[in-house]
Amino acid sequence: MTATIGVLALQGDVREHVAALARLGVAASAVRRPSELAAVDGLVLPGGESTTMAKLARTFDLLEPLRHRIKDGMPALGTCAGMILLADRIEGGAVGQESIGGLDITVRRNAFGRQVDSFEGDVEVVGLTAPVHGIFIRAPWVESVGEGVDVLARVGPDAEPEAVGRIVAVRQGPLMATSFHPEVGEDARVHGLFVDLVRQHA
Repeated sequence: MTATIGVLALQGDVREHVAALARLGVAASAVRRPSELAAVDGLVLPGGESTTMAKLARTFDLLEPLRHRIKDGMPALGTCAGMILLADRIEGGAVGQESIGGLDITVRRNAFGRQVDSFEGDVEVVGLTAPVHGIFIRAPWVESVGEGVDVLARVGPDAEPEAVGRIVAVRQGPLMATSFHPEVGEDARVHGLFVDLVRQHA
């Protein structure tokens, strides 16, 4: 089955996600309007600035259509800021910060600190045979998950002590999210897991 996957193109790492999907032979399209959202089978919500993306989604009349499609079962992959957008609950968010929701998780915004505190490290991801090189840039982590959420990855032992063991990748039904940036570099295996998810739910 051929799937069309959109990348929310309001702000953030749009080109990198399109390139990662292209390496997998998947047609990817930029999504900025409700009509473009309606035409895709799944959606990537990229890293960027979660408050800015939510405000732009409302400005472009995309926020409610996004919420509707997610609630209706559209597969979605949120990375870094995208994880925050998919979370039902946000700690450390800006005043009045909105999310799309759908993932029964609580995320802590900027949990790994500001940009100077960003780090890289190998991450074991459920479903992959070898670790992923995780790049964390002002990243969130997951404080808690609901009963229906599968934990896919935690921070390894090489991180700062307060970060070790923190949840950094989850899946709930057709929704996936990572704290790190799988679109950076040439490794498209996390995107491959998402493509499989889209095809399963098509």
